[in-house]
Amino acid sequence: MPERKTIERALKDKREGKAASTQAGEFVREEMEHVREGKHGARSPEQAIAIGLSKARRAGVDLPPPKKGTASEETRRSAQRALEAGGKPAAKVSAKRSRAITSALKREGTAAASEPALARHAKAAAKKRSPSERSAAAQKAVQTKGPAERSEAARKAARTRARHEG
Repeated sequence: MPERKTIERALKDKREGKAASTQAGEFVREEMEHVREGKHGARSPEQAIAIGLSKARRAGVDLPPPKKGTASEETRRSAQRALEAGGKPAAKVSAKRSRAITSALKREGTAAASEPALARHAKAAAKKRSPSERSAAAQKAVQTKGPAERSEAARKAARTRARHEG
């Protein structure tokens, strides 16, 4: 069950007209925190992200499953089920199954949520997209930012550039 704070942040994003993936990002952030805190582990950053996205879909974020050919059939079906579960009132969770999942995740390490691991993942994900796709995504994101957020983002970008030039 996601924390109330996470659900509130996702709802705020929705009110601000932000994309479903941005709303789902709040759940992914929560999942990364859980892995870092040692609440449970994950085998890879992708697994932690997948858990977060599934939680988002179940919490009612209207995030469509991946398109055909971009993920395995099993993943797409799982995402579809999570999305459908989000549209219905919460069913009773099986305690035995819940415990089994948690104990399996507890056996995994916490390195999946480390900064180097997330940086590797981000770089690999960005590499799969063309410069024009990345630019279009940035342009779209700018539309939901106000002047203060825009200048903050510009300062952050300048800091990042300065850090990588040395």
